[in-house]
Amino acid sequence: MIGIDYQKTHTAQLLREAEQERLARSAVRARRAARRAEQAGHDGAGAPSHTDRPRRHRLPRTA
Repeated sequence: MIGIDYQKTHTAQLLREAEQERLARSAVRARRAARRAEQAGHDGAGAPSHTDRPRRHRLPRTA
């Protein structure tokens, strides 16, 4: 009898842990979606630049 009670308790604990993991994953997905939606509001190009310099050199270096 003790073995059956232990198995039921263990199963219930595993189910609780699985539900907590599902909730955590859904929260991460929601935060990620909110972040992407916020970034899409800036002309769709991501976060605005903090400098006026171009990201790349205008002309490639010669050998």
